[in-house]
Amino acid sequence: MDKNLQKATFGAGCFWQVEEDFHHVDGVKATAVGYEGGNVENPDYETVCTDRTGHAEVVEITYDPNEVKYETLLETFWKNHNPTTLDRQGPDVGSQYRSAIFYHNDEQKKIAEKSKEELEKSGKWKNPIVTQIVPAQTFWKAEDYHQKYLHKRGLTSCRFA
Repeated sequence: MDKNLQKATFGAGCFWQVEEDFHHVDGVKATAVGYEGGNVENPDYETVCTDRTGHAEVVEITYDPNEVKYETLLETFWKNHNPTTLDRQGPDVGSQYRSAIFYHNDEQKKIAEKSKEELEKSGKWKNPIVTQIVPAQTFWKAEDYHQKYLHKRGLTSCRFA
């Protein structure tokens, strides 16, 4: 990886949509969907879907901080999911769909915590924000058929109205 590039990792429901949301952000150089935050080595989709591994469906983003700020990535994260629903996004239910920010360094942690606090104070959400802000762990890349899933099918969204 280019030494100027950085990683950011977010869980915000089904990783197909989350990847699509970040794929179009200027300064994002690559996205990959996978699993993070659990207690099973080398998880796969079927195992994670049992809701017994502790993993979240996540998107790992490689970005150039000279082109896009981490704060901008957080704005994309917050605006594209409901951070007040515990272990749920739309019809998807289970801890693998939790709202989570996996920070890669102390600066990301500080920025994420400040961003969450500002969103809470804004009054945008009636219910409390349940997003976890936790250290990045091992990112386990999901199976190839999950990568760029919507893009490969000519879709831009899998959201339910």
